[in-house]
Amino acid sequence: MSVDHTTVNRWVVKYSPPLSAAFHRHKRPVWLSWRLDETYIRIKGKWKYLYRAVDKYGQTIDFLLTAQRDEPAATRFLTKAIRRHSVPETITIDGSEANAAAIRGYNEAHGTAIIIRQ
Repeated sequence: MSVDHTTVNRWVVKYSPPLSAAFHRHKRPVWLSWRLDETYIRIKGKWKYLYRAVDKYGQTIDFLLTAQRDEPAATRFLTKAIRRHSVPETITIDGSEANAAAIRGYNEAHGTAIIIRQ
């Protein structure tokens, strides 16, 4: 059977969202205490920032790869993680002011009360 690469691309575009939704429905629940951190890694010779959130047992909640390490990137990551899971009670972060500002901004914008631990 011969299949063109554009056909495979169309299949990926069409079937990836329903598969992703089905997988997330059956994912185990996330605890209400998160640890959020970022690091920089080298991908194809370019430095990128990897934002990652884990629960108290070390299981990955979500991640985001960005070119910038600033408040908009931290806000984008936090919004993505909360949209997929739910609002945590506490988030433990390092001394990054961008992450703290993103959490405070999310609390103000959505009326939540996420506790920041450093």
